[in-house]
Amino acid sequence: MSSKRLLAIALIGALGASACGANDPKAPGDAGAKPEKGGTLRILSESRTLNLDPAKSQSLAITSLGLVHRRLTGWQNAVGRPAKVVPDLADTGKTPDGGKTWTFVLQDGLKFSDGTPITSADVKWGVERSFAPAFGGGLGYHKDLLGGGDYKGPFEGKELDSIETPDPKTITFKLTRPYGDWPWIASTPAFAPVPKGKGAEADYHERAVASGPYQVGTYTKGVEVKLTRNPNWDPAKDQVRGGLPDEVVFQLGQDASVVSQRLAADSGDDRFAFGSSFVSPAQLAQLQATPSAKSRVVTSKSGAVAYLALNTQKAPLNNLKVRQAFQYAVDKSAYQIASAGTAQLAGDTASTLITQGIEGREQFDLYQTKPEGDPEKAKALLAEAGFPNGVENLTLVLNKSNNQAEKAEAVQAALARANIKVTIRSLEADAYETETNLSENPNYDLTLSSWQPDFPSANANIQPLFASSEIGKGGYNTSRYSNPEVDRLIEEAQSTVDAAEAGKKWAAIDRKIMQDSPVVPLIYTRNSFIHGSKVGNFFIADFPAYPNYLQVGITK
Repeated sequence: MSSKRLLAIALIGALGASACGANDPKAPGDAGAKPEKGGTLRILSESRTLNLDPAKSQSLAITSLGLVHRRLTGWQNAVGRPAKVVPDLADTGKTPDGGKTWTFVLQDGLKFSDGTPITSADVKWGVERSFAPAFGGGLGYHKDLLGGGDYKGPFEGKELDSIETPDPKTITFKLTRPYGDWPWIASTPAFAPVPKGKGAEADYHERAVASGPYQVGTYTKGVEVKLTRNPNWDPAKDQVRGGLPDEVVFQLGQDASVVSQRLAADSGDDRFAFGSSFVSPAQLAQLQATPSAKSRVVTSKSGAVAYLALNTQKAPLNNLKVRQAFQYAVDKSAYQIASAGTAQLAGDTASTLITQGIEGREQFDLYQTKPEGDPEKAKALLAEAGFPNGVENLTLVLNKSNNQAEKAEAVQAALARANIKVTIRSLEADAYETETNLSENPNYDLTLSSWQPDFPSANANIQPLFASSEIGKGGYNTSRYSNPEVDRLIEEAQSTVDAAEAGKKWAAIDRKIMQDSPVVPLIYTRNSFIHGSKVGNFFIADFPAYPNYLQVGITK
């Protein structure tokens, strides 16, 4: 996740948690209350927009977009279990040739909100539409795999030959190479159906034709979006959405701190609401003093991995022993305190690249040390690397909008104790994006970042951050890490269809990358959310670190 990705911005900017009321195993949510059908659910959002255009969206399969649009596949997630890919509009796909060709078959009797049948041609149109420059910005894992190249979408009258629809229920994707995670890719927003021939208008997100349990009732820019029931949604054909409330109302442009205060007070319509933004550490501390509010705070067990990226292409960070010295020089406990006031609130210290809650993840620590680090060990490694007096004149760049100054200062102070002298440079969001993700010859040495995968696979942890193809040009390999052997192993793991076998390969890649020390994993962040007393089944599963909007309902 990175500065231009909405999900990533949120994860980097808010590292909060609560030790109490966090996914109580007796009742995910509030006091075991079971939601019933009916009522109006309110979602209080900081954002002034709600993007309901699948081509432009980066929404997770369990959050806002999923209320309006179904995809070929979906996620089933629960507390204590890894997320699974499950059928949604279609089955989970079959491949006759080891992952290069994938065929999905849609369920019978599916309809759009306007009553027209949902066909494979509509899914194809939706995927093709995501290639149009005017409808960019969404997740694009599928584009290279479908051989998009210079393809500019369907509005110029051209189709993607790599997508075939031999009949109204069958859709086949012919990929450029084997890809075992394609069933997960089919759960991303672009795989929502859009009626063939529609969606050319720029404001399609305000009038999108729905396939999920809700359709757009009213869309008041910057103020409110009201979702009403889709009369043609059949709950018997949808295993990932409860569709319980009669209406879902997004209140836009809300101040996060005010939202927490309102929900803590729990009066009027706020009893039927939850906040879509993380509760800040300061607000969490206040909520602990109010038992009724404290019981309505739900916290993820884990979340994104926060890390310090080392620019491996700049001296002296192109020296392995120098990079390994950072593993001991950083004080992860100080980073925790700077993040959230206490280690418990911030999240556990991290040692792996694959985030917790991902199937196949292996726990290991190649650089075992105390949470506060070992400056003397770091100095010894620097001496072995030819720097007996340490290193100086390193620059740590920050995205100013992510409020990371205190965390950066904690890292700076720890590094100084190991004779690593660092200057902090804060940049506006656009300048930071240019420097870290776009520039071919950046000036930074270090940067702080955070990442939670876009789908529940180690593939989405490793490839975006460490494949050579993701250096510059908008990629998120901010460590500028390039290892041809790792690139080969990534492609090999991506080509593995069997999930258990692929998991072992990803865990081995995680270990191999950490041997090269391009980043220092810091903590696995926690996210906390608060809801009103009449909101039921409000839970955060092991992955992702967000509530499942699709299962929330109103209690009596």
